[in-house]
Amino acid sequence: MNKYDKFVGLFGKFYDENDIKIDEKLSSYVNFKVGGPADILLIPKSKEQVIKSVEVCKENKIPFYFIGNGSNILVRDGGFRGVVISLKEVNTIIVDGDKIEAECGAMLKAVSDKAMENSLTGFEFACGIPGTIGGAVFMNAGAYDGEIAHVIESAEIIDEECNIVRLSNKDLDFGYRSSIVMKKGYTVLSAVFKLEKGQVKTIKELVDDLTNKRESKQPLEYPSAGSTFKRPTGYFAGKLIQDAGLKGYSIGGAAVSEKHSGFVINKGNATAKDITDLIKYIQDEVKRQFGVELHPEVRIIGEE
Repeated sequence: MNKYDKFVGLFGKFYDENDIKIDEKLSSYVNFKVGGPADILLIPKSKEQVIKSVEVCKENKIPFYFIGNGSNILVRDGGFRGVVISLKEVNTIIVDGDKIEAECGAMLKAVSDKAMENSLTGFEFACGIPGTIGGAVFMNAGAYDGEIAHVIESAEIIDEECNIVRLSNKDLDFGYRSSIVMKKGYTVLSAVFKLEKGQVKTIKELVDDLTNKRESKQPLEYPSAGSTFKRPTGYFAGKLIQDAGLKGYSIGGAAVSEKHSGFVINKGNATAKDITDLIKYIQDEVKRQFGVELHPEVRIIGEE
């Protein structure tokens, strides 16, 4: 029974009917292509709608969760009780000199492309990360020795009291795959990045090189959430998993990638339970064999 559909009218005051979906399967909104329904799915088109949505949820004690590109999320088979807010259409990108301001739903690749078009360097590392600005700031996303903390100047956020606040790089308290946004449960609305002037040719060469590396080393032909585990101190998760003899190991439709052991993939017919069971099995085996604890980088939400 959907106990939250009674709140649809509240969102209908500032959403078009087509942008409010009831009992919507979330498998279409996440890269793993698994997961049950959200009681209510909202598709805002502006930051103002995002702010109002958060206010309504908090005022009425409705659980809510944000999804950008769904590239780092696993939704359990039972789905999410409450409101899921899909941010992909809140995606304006503005260039001003050596700065780029991007809204929460803007894809990292789109920002990287915009930087290259304007001869701005520093954002190349993010060209292949399949996420949005909101999620990237939330977790301090990174790749190829670069990370959001290196280039962000400030972020506009909604705090726990629904105040709109702009936080500086220092205020964002970045760590490895963490930020004050994650620790406090804030919502990212937009971010400003300070880049440097460069040459389009040089920038494109680096982007092409990083793209080739990603395509050659990662199992992009299968649904996944990217690197499944955070890097344990002093180790590489993928090597530990491979050394544990788990390359290709599968449970149901979920498997450890043959191409990169740090990736759990959906071979096409996986359930969320297959994936969570495999994640747990990998953790147990790596701990048993090497005494190292692996912590998921993918965020797991919803009910069994």
